[in-house]
Amino acid sequence: MKLSVNPVGKQSGLLTRLLPLSVFGLIAMLIASCSGAGSDLADQPPAPPPAPTVEFAPQNGARDVSPTGPISVKVTNGKITNAVLTNPDGKPVAGATAPDGLSWTATEALGYGKDYAFVATVQGAEGPPITQQATFSTVTPKEQTYVSMNPLDGQTVGIGQPLAFYFSKDAPAPDKAKAEEAIKVRTEPAVEGAFYWFNSREVHWRPKEYWKPGTKVTVDVDVYGKDFGNGVWGQEDRTATITIGDAVILRADGASHQMSIEVNGAVQRTMPVSLGKPSFPSNNGVHVVTEHHATKIMDSSTYGLPVEAGGYKTPVQWAVRISNGGEFLHAAPWSVGQQGNSNVSHGCINMSTENAKWVFDLLKKGDIVEITNSGGPSLRAWDGFGDWQIPWDQWKAGNR
Repeated sequence: MKLSVNPVGKQSGLLTRLLPLSVFGLIAMLIASCSGAGSDLADQPPAPPPAPTVEFAPQNGARDVSPTGPISVKVTNGKITNAVLTNPDGKPVAGATAPDGLSWTATEALGYGKDYAFVATVQGAEGPPITQQATFSTVTPKEQTYVSMNPLDGQTVGIGQPLAFYFSKDAPAPDKAKAEEAIKVRTEPAVEGAFYWFNSREVHWRPKEYWKPGTKVTVDVDVYGKDFGNGVWGQEDRTATITIGDAVILRADGASHQMSIEVNGAVQRTMPVSLGKPSFPSNNGVHVVTEHHATKIMDSSTYGLPVEAGGYKTPVQWAVRISNGGEFLHAAPWSVGQQGNSNVSHGCINMSTENAKWVFDLLKKGDIVEITNSGGPSLRAWDGFGDWQIPWDQWKAGNR
């Protein structure tokens, strides 16, 4: 049987030659089509640049604005050519435009309860300048609180000095968390420290341990324009730079009737003293120097003991207060015979006139007086600056 064979090879060669031609034709048609579309797009004009937009802070019509802001103007798709904020008297508020021209910010605090007006002119990439305006009013506080502080700016104090802050008694008490946030304490070198509230208006800040001599302390009380709750706003900012001086620690022992005076770790003197008698014992614990008086009338009636009931009203020299409860270091020439062997005072530390003058001249606010073995109670934390009587774990909890 003879088989017929289909010449596939020849047909395949023909298809191979024809296929590329058809594909090339299709590609040519597509290129022509795309080329035509591209030509149409190229003839269209470019889109114009977006117009500038202006953002005021606070927004137009805002009320009850904090006078400390932020108070600003910001522009998008343009630059500020002029920005003015005027107060109710028509006077411009100090401000500055950023180097890139994208913002303007007020550089002075505004007043409480006042109306202000913004006018800002901006220039976009094309077209004429655009001017926009906005008005707003600042809050009118129901009450304002002033913060007193101790120590004050420029003072050099001892290693036991806490930082004390007192909010106005004639205004409602502040929100404690907001009050702490407004008080900034910076130290060099850095130390661990915390706030502790003694009542609703008095808060102290102290380090975990006694300050190191030479420490620089900067305090910023940034309360103006701050809302402290209950309609109370801050009245005035304050600042202070304080230096911690030499480490001076006096250690008075009621059992030995001796007091050592240590400066920067070295004992300078040890002297005989007389502490409070058993019926009026001195308080044990860490006392902090608060006041100096070259002469002072020691009056027992100031803490509830009249002269006729066994009290006293006696002038003394070289008196240094170490508690608000009436404890002082002072000259007591009448008790020199008991100094060094018995305790006969009404709670003070009695010394000879010579020794009292030497101590008076040495001590500064914030120095430490540690009393032990007095036979009396422990100094209460709220009596003067009895802050160190509170254990650190309790202190850093804040007593809020």
